[in-house]
Amino acid sequence: MRPKHSQHSIPTFPVYSCAFLSDSTLVVGGGGGAARSGIKNKLRLYEVSEDRSIQQQDEFELERGEDAPMSMAAHAETSTVVCGINSPETQLANGLNENCRAYNVKENKVVPLRTKGTLSSGDLEEYQKVTVLSPDGSLLAVAGPHDLVVLSYPSLNPVSEPIHTEKEIYDAAFSPDSLIIATTHSLLVYSLPKDNPPPSSKGKQKGKSKNKGSSEKVSTSALPLLNTVNVPSDTFGEGSTFRQIKLHPLDETVAYTVINTNPPRSRQKKSVSRQGFITKWNIKSWSIEKSRKVGDKGVTCLDLSADGRYVGFGSSELSVGLVDAMTLAPCATILKAHEFPPTVVKFNPSATLLVSGSPDNTLRVISVPLTADSLGSGTFLLILALIIIVLAVLVQLYLRK
Repeated sequence: MRPKHSQHSIPTFPVYSCAFLSDSTLVVGGGGGAARSGIKNKLRLYEVSEDRSIQQQDEFELERGEDAPMSMAAHAETSTVVCGINSPETQLANGLNENCRAYNVKENKVVPLRTKGTLSSGDLEEYQKVTVLSPDGSLLAVAGPHDLVVLSYPSLNPVSEPIHTEKEIYDAAFSPDSLIIATTHSLLVYSLPKDNPPPSSKGKQKGKSKNKGSSEKVSTSALPLLNTVNVPSDTFGEGSTFRQIKLHPLDETVAYTVINTNPPRSRQKKSVSRQGFITKWNIKSWSIEKSRKVGDKGVTCLDLSADGRYVGFGSSELSVGLVDAMTLAPCATILKAHEFPPTVVKFNPSATLLVSGSPDNTLRVISVPLTADSLGSGTFLLILALIIIVLAVLVQLYLRK
């Protein structure tokens, strides 16, 4: 099936992150990065219509020297977004980096709320590549290449000791009682504290803490490691890697991961191309229920619709696709969706639209195909009744002959 889709060119705005606050409110992060490219780093607010058109509502320009928003998560109830944005190089060199930043979207304006420094190595190449909110909005996981911190939200106070990993971190996901970190070759499952701070319905704080991370001291302890799940090498081959992980929003026993193969190179044999797989897991037993090859190159980004019907993905083949979340059967593929591999794909809350972004200065808005479930039982039964009536009329006409 080929869904309707529209490409939108955004001159001098390479896209690295985005998130929906509502069905029609989209925040997009991008820019030229920390390099002195002359392309400014910004957050942009767009109104997205069901006809796939977009209209810019606001633009928040970051300070000179700050990095582009490389990752993003949205909390619809408080109309806030959290981004990973590195401080200028002069601050990074001194080990100071207010990399975790929260913004409020109010009356079509993007307004800074507060910041928190979680990366302090001073490495100019290190950035906040993972930003994930828990389903209830009370916890936030932010990570650089090898260090992850769990914060309370919206206060941004740490709730545990930082987690350091030997292998590179690519993604994270919250279940009701655990945190799952996707590293290069393993999924690390940690137990969450049972006395999580209750989620705030307002997301506001008074006084100076509105613009700076809270300085109050909080007693924290390390999260217990419950399980380590390695990439099944017998299924995907040695050197295969995890790239993303998402948990099913309605079934806490189901998770989805991206696994990209990395076949060994040989001078004697023609090298096999790198392939991208989406896998469906039962996280109680950590067994793979289904697996689907979705490309002859690696998968770069993944998202799961809020109703649990679809998995959307972007590929190094420059394509964007949809698979059925239950069966992993392909539903739609858009070839050459971008000139560069997509960096982000996001569903809107009602799963009627999927947006993809790329450093090629484009957004693509895709209408998600309708199914019997999305039509509603009443509409589906009406269509079915009409089909039966038409068939009955055709049978009568045939018998009269």
